[in-house]
Amino acid sequence: MSSVRTLTALRPVGPVERIWYASYGSNTDVDRLRYYLGGGRPPGAARACPGCRDPRPPERSEAVLLPGALYFATESPLWTGGRAFYDPYADGRLWGRAHLVTAGQFSDIAAQEMYRPPGTDLDLSTVLREGRAELGPGRYETLVCPGLLDGLPVVTCTAPWRLDEVTVVRPSAAYLRHLARGLLATGAWDASAVARYLAGAPGAAGRWTPGEVAELIGS
Repeated sequence: MSSVRTLTALRPVGPVERIWYASYGSNTDVDRLRYYLGGGRPPGAARACPGCRDPRPPERSEAVLLPGALYFATESPLWTGGRAFYDPYADGRLWGRAHLVTAGQFSDIAAQEMYRPPGTDLDLSTVLREGRAELGPGRYETLVCPGLLDGLPVVTCTAPWRLDEVTVVRPSAAYLRHLARGLLATGAWDASAVARYLAGAPGAAGRWTPGEVAELIGS
């Protein structure tokens, strides 16, 4: 099995040309990420992704552990269930997949997650200096940098609220299957471990059992 990478502590860094985009939801699946990079409508989606100015695939993708927790909340119009969010202050470890991309690519991916038009470089100075930057009140408009990987910053998008400040929502079978697919593709975890991890996340816990998630993965 492939190894899982852990982050080193965040230290102030200046402007960077490349960063690790840490995905923990649907973009753990590189087939899904391809639509954010190159544009087009993902299967089942109601709208097309405009894509990035630079459509090249990530230079590398690595399985990573981030401090904090995965949880499911709000209602996804595509997946008809709770969306994945990241609380970097909660107890636990979040399993994810870090994609090495340019700062411009990350800006365009993040814009699409925020339902904004891509094409403008984000000001990453605050998140790289302080580890957090709220660009708006929306569900993926908060940037978090929990540390460094190979000396480069790891950055992701999440909601501005904490896990204990929101009502968790049961994720759909299709969404869990998709997240499992992305995590399994890293080669770092087996199906049993992924099933336990997803079934234990707030929103899924008590609503999905590890056995039921394992059946989804198997199907």
